Amino acid sequence: MRRYCARQADDKARGKVFVFTDILPICENDDGLATVLGHEIAHNVAHHAAEKMSSYFVASALIYALAFFFDISGNLSNILIQLGSALPNSRKQETEADFIGLRMMARACYDPDEAVQFWERMERAAQFEPPQLLSTHPSSHNRVQKLQEWLPEARDQREMSECSSTMHLGKPEEAIDGHNLLLTRTS
Repeated sequence: MRRYCARQADDKARGKVFVFTDILPICENDDGLATVLGHEIAHNVAHHAAEKMSSYFVASALIYALAFFFDISGNLSNILIQLGSALPNSRKQETEADFIGLRMMARACYDPDEAVQFWERMERAAQFEPPQLLSTHPSSHNRVQKLQEWLPEARDQREMSECSSTMHLGKPEEAIDGHNLLLTRTS
């Protein structure tokens, strides 16, 4: 999988979320897919696209001001703005989307522990991961650490959302008869 050559999921299509099929093997199950969808939906809920658009206006003004007043190349100004503002803000939005997405998937009765497992699989599948300082995304390792910090709250969210009546019923193949099959949530 070429994680940094092609996006695996996106939320920029006018409020719609789409997922490329390349990520499905890494998802492995419904809970893994809920991790991805929760994250991408969270970008929309948090209005990250609008935040980025407004920050580009400010960044452009800073780039021109630096280039004009300090007589430095526009490219150098752009690099400085990217490293000092755009990339850290993008990582902050990604972390926020991880947090919101984790809570959303838990409230929708998906297993929040699977988010950690998903990012561990993503880290193993990545052929190349640039240093976090140069990336728009937090490293998979840092994501796993943050998600583990948030898991107790996410588990509580799942318990409070009345999922507990369906969480422990088993898998469809474990159902004894058709009636139990209707009551069983697939995993």
